[in-house]
Amino acid sequence: MSNRYLPFGILWCLGCLATAQAQEIRWGIMPEQRALTVRSPEQLRPAGIPRTPAPATVVSPQWDAQAVPLSLSELLNQSLGNMNAVRVLSGVSASSSGRTIYDVGINNTGIDSARGAFDPNLSVNNSFLNGNSPGAIPDPGDPNQTLIVGTENDRNNFNMNLSKRSLTGGVIDFGVIGGNNRFPGLTLPLNPQLQSNAAIQLSQPLLQGAGVAVNQAPIVIAQLDTERSYFQFKDAVQTHVQSIIQGYWDLVLARTELWAREQQVRQLEFAVQEAGDKLDVGVQSFSPLLQQRVALENFRANVLVAEGNLLQRESALRNVLGLSPFDNDRIIPTTPLVDQKITWDWNELLALAEQYRPDIIELKLILEADQQRMLIRNNDALPQLDAVALYRWNGLEGTMPNGSDVRGTGFDDWSLGVNFSVPLGLRAARAGLRQQELLIQRDQVNLQQGLHQAAHDLAIRVRNLELFFAQYERFKQVREAATENLRVQRTNFDEGLEPFIVVLQAVVDWGNSVSNEAQALVRYNAELAALERDTGTILETHGITFVEERFGSIGPLGRIAAEVQYPATLSPSGENGRYSNGAEPAEQQFRLDPPVETGDKREPAPAEFPQPPAEATPPKAPQVSDNNSLTPSLFRYSRK
Repeated sequence: MSNRYLPFGILWCLGCLATAQAQEIRWGIMPEQRALTVRSPEQLRPAGIPRTPAPATVVSPQWDAQAVPLSLSELLNQSLGNMNAVRVLSGVSASSSGRTIYDVGINNTGIDSARGAFDPNLSVNNSFLNGNSPGAIPDPGDPNQTLIVGTENDRNNFNMNLSKRSLTGGVIDFGVIGGNNRFPGLTLPLNPQLQSNAAIQLSQPLLQGAGVAVNQAPIVIAQLDTERSYFQFKDAVQTHVQSIIQGYWDLVLARTELWAREQQVRQLEFAVQEAGDKLDVGVQSFSPLLQQRVALENFRANVLVAEGNLLQRESALRNVLGLSPFDNDRIIPTTPLVDQKITWDWNELLALAEQYRPDIIELKLILEADQQRMLIRNNDALPQLDAVALYRWNGLEGTMPNGSDVRGTGFDDWSLGVNFSVPLGLRAARAGLRQQELLIQRDQVNLQQGLHQAAHDLAIRVRNLELFFAQYERFKQVREAATENLRVQRTNFDEGLEPFIVVLQAVVDWGNSVSNEAQALVRYNAELAALERDTGTILETHGITFVEERFGSIGPLGRIAAEVQYPATLSPSGENGRYSNGAEPAEQQFRLDPPVETGDKREPAPAEFPQPPAEATPPKAPQVSDNNSLTPSLFRYSRK
């Protein structure tokens, strides 16, 4: 290295050293990232979680909230209006399915991206150049001397090209090239001189890359991807609708079970009062009262569990609906459950599932896309054989030394040819073709497995429907028997003919029979929705359709043209009126009448258990706190 460049090298090294040490930008050089740069949560933009009232709990159940009677149809319509992200029921909560109303619109843009390969492509380049290159020549006056002289050149280059790819795979190019050169201080035949030419060129594949179908295959694949996105979204919406129905019936069941548990407590309260009365008159000892207290406390604990379950079920339904956890309103279901046996045709169920199930449709679309990719793979496995043609018009003009302009035209040239190339063996292309053949076989198996699984899913639904309805009819009989048994055992207990344990068992059996009857009918109605879900017709049977919403966006010509309308969202909509709106809460369908009318015949139970006589053993009876009243409120929900 020459000594004259040494200072520059030293400065450059010092600059790099300073940059590395200080980790700052020095002389435009960005530093290395040698540490994790993480902002604190306070520095991030707030998301703005909406403020809502505190949720209801078993400690603060807020039973006095405004009762809002809603039919299942009204809830479905409300959920569709709140659906930006599709939510599905998951136990006593809800979760996002990962699908939004924008997914299909996003995938739809891929069609235009694939079609863009056939759009004309225009390129224009214009440059100016001033060159002064030194050169060494012998000195004419002294052959032993050398002169360094410069040749100055002012140049203007212009290049324009317009190309268009056709559906057959051919490419048409039209280009114009112009160059204006000036050589100051020199005497040349033409100074300045302008060279120009215009050319049209055609390249048409004859093997690989040829054919309308294979060149349109990427567009068809993009269209199939959009269809797949649509049916994936439809599948998620179907699950959402099923979740609404499931959550609605679960809420009816939770309300019924709470009523049954409260009635059990009510029945035992009077048994406790009976024991207290007998203790006062000396008919019985204190020991049976302790046993009754344990049973009563267990039932009251069951009421607490039922209250918590009711609050959780209502919260889960609000979650699926897209509502806040609590807003001072209480959802009161009013749609009666279906209590009639539904008949069906097995072959019709199979045909509906094959035609309408979104997951089966998606597997069919995957196979169609495989066939399009097979066209591409087959084409890629062919040798490259292209026919090419070129025709060019050349021109030259400029200024002669005498100052006159001269122009030359009519200088044309053309060429025709064939280009051939092939990798010997076509190993990679044949491997890709073989892979695609296996992928088609795999996806055909997946389709058959999907149909196989659909048939088994429908079989499970059919068996469940038969089972649940049979259970419902049987549990109705069990409830009637349990109600009659409770009445008889209460009468015998009042007359001193039966011990308390018999009454306790009768109360347990009656409460379980009410719960089992409601559970069987709720499961039957939920299974009807599941059957529609597994046939892929739950949206059609509920009158739910999809509405394509459009928005103004940039068109192909950018902001030069006016904004045009493009698909943005795909929202489920429809006025669903399938479910009736009853005149009373839905759980009243289960004949929520006390099994034994005791409220009008007896005084309310005391706030505390009575104390035993002085001679009774044990000497001290367990105490009950004041806030543990023996008279819990009855069914706390508003009824019409």
